[in-house]
Amino acid sequence: MKKAMKWGAGLLAAALLMAGGGSAWAAHLEDIAARGTIRIGTTGDYRPMSYRDPATGTYEGFDTELSQKLADSLHVKVEYVPTTWKTLTADTEAGKFDLALCGITRTFDRERVMAMSDGYLLFGKTILCRKGEEGKYQSLKDLDRPEVKVMVNPGGTNEKFAKAELPHATLLVHEKNAEIPSLIAEGKADIMITETMEARRYVKMNKKLAAPLVDSPFTKSRFGALMAKGDQEFLNYVNFFLAEMETNGTMEQLEDKYIR
Repeated sequence: MKKAMKWGAGLLAAALLMAGGGSAWAAHLEDIAARGTIRIGTTGDYRPMSYRDPATGTYEGFDTELSQKLADSLHVKVEYVPTTWKTLTADTEAGKFDLALCGITRTFDRERVMAMSDGYLLFGKTILCRKGEEGKYQSLKDLDRPEVKVMVNPGGTNEKFAKAELPHATLLVHEKNAEIPSLIAEGKADIMITETMEARRYVKMNKKLAAPLVDSPFTKSRFGALMAKGDQEFLNYVNFFLAEMETNGTMEQLEDKYIR
């Protein structure tokens, strides 16, 4: 009798979690349709993927436009929910948004505790340095020296890469990722660890910057949409959407517009 009661209580708890919007069930297609909006988590600090203009409060970039197309496919509007690289995991697991889409690298660490979509956009880790100093930084060995000041934002894969691959360099952690390129240009640090697309964008924006290794990155990865575990139907839809964007040429068009 007691075993039956425990089993029944377990089933009831599971049913309440599924129906009641526990953090493991952060995003349902039905909820999005009923709400009329899809909540997109974004750091808004990562050109050219997702950047929030501090003057206007508007978002722009590859993933910003991709988010709008995802909303269009669902016949709803976009609602952007600010997050940070440091709090991205906690905010995703807490269900603060339906999914995050802002240049998020697919990693095993993230996949173990959350759900990541199929990958899109091939990229790799590389560096930004000051124009004229390209010859000093041609390998990881050149970077991994105490006199080299390497700046990264906290909580993301840039910081993890720097700690793992550059243990002898002087690591400087700066809270606002979007400010780091200008700090490199000003000489506040020597190197920014970043991704190839961000490096290409800032070299175009700031003539004081260079990206000497952009065509031979240290790693190769893909971005993915990030969401809480537990909603396979929604994950399937996002994967279907990304596949269609690849098939119909939209991904290539966005890459031409924002990255190349």
